[in-house]
Amino acid sequence: MTGVRSSSLFRRLRSVLLAAVVLSAAVLGTALSAAPAADAGTAAPAAHPGVAPAPAGAVVSVAAPTTPSSTPSTSPVPPSAPTNLTASEVRSASVTLTWTAATSGCCAITGYDITYYQEFGDIVFSASAGAVTSTTITGHLGAGQQYTFRLIARDSLGQRSNWSNALTVVTPVTDTGPDTTPPSAPQNLTVGEVTASTGTLSWSPSTDNVGVLGYNVYRFDGWFTSQLVATVPGTTYTTPLPASTPLRNLYYVRARDAVGNVSIASNTVTLPTTTTTPTPPPPSTCRVTYRNQSEWQGGFVATATVHNAGAAPIDGWAVTFNFPGDQQVTSGWNAAIGQTGTTVTARNVDWNRVLAPNSSATFGVQGRWDVSDAPPTGFSLNGAPCTVG
Repeated sequence: MTGVRSSSLFRRLRSVLLAAVVLSAAVLGTALSAAPAADAGTAAPAAHPGVAPAPAGAVVSVAAPTTPSSTPSTSPVPPSAPTNLTASEVRSASVTLTWTAATSGCCAITGYDITYYQEFGDIVFSASAGAVTSTTITGHLGAGQQYTFRLIARDSLGQRSNWSNALTVVTPVTDTGPDTTPPSAPQNLTVGEVTASTGTLSWSPSTDNVGVLGYNVYRFDGWFTSQLVATVPGTTYTTPLPASTPLRNLYYVRARDAVGNVSIASNTVTLPTTTTTPTPPPPSTCRVTYRNQSEWQGGFVATATVHNAGAAPIDGWAVTFNFPGDQQVTSGWNAAIGQTGTTVTARNVDWNRVLAPNSSATFGVQGRWDVSDAPPTGFSLNGAPCTVG
């Protein structure tokens, strides 16, 4: 859109960087009256264009405030905050924003400044638009990512309004496929049982217009790095306790569908850390055998047999594995099969839902490949690792 500028703006300030700055009550009052206030209960972008943090250890001081005059203030009135920020269209590499225009104070509104950032990152981007109520953002956006947007109005004197409401969206992984709608966000992520070496996470299920295939569990260091730690079919996950580090250990969950769309992230939770050698995991209670039945240039047929090696029956199962090559599943039998990237999940069907102790179920897949049809080397059953062979 003509007149829209977008650029990398600044890194979000962390609270630890501000701890060394000493502000007197007079300075704090001055700062609050000069800068737009964030909406109550809503996190504003952690820095503001053109405002540099004081160096560590610096002491900021100003002259003592003068006695207020009894004469009414004639200072120009800034615009009101824009409201009702929404996304009228979300695509894999663009987001169209709409809002209710700000009301001018003393002077004509000349445009809007937009800030946005990718969730669980520390870089804030900016874009500018004229005196409009809709614009399309295309800079620094990617497929399957979560972003938060806010905007302020500015007038002909350069005065700025308070911030609008915050808007969070997640982009689809494709704009042309059969499914471009991400699942809903998982809710109520909580920490359940915590042992000396593990912690159990649980959450409420998501919904999707086609179907939720599973959930991605991430660990975030509180700064700018997220790590995918597990992909599970259900709504619980038991993880080893993280090692103690100077950074944080925050966990969050995203739902995913069969084509790879991911939801907005759940809330975050923290697990305690461990500094001791973790207890070795218990022996595996499942075994998976994978065999290529037929292979030709560009195609293959394979079967996988999952065996319950435990003492209790398994009522409902999902086998997950990763293809080391570039295989793509095109069909399957004896299981409901979905693929996201290299990850394949095979769920039971009605007639093989229960695996009694020492019993097995076999399912098959047919697919294509271009470079490599190397067999998978690791499998999990309902999120727990299995032996191979």
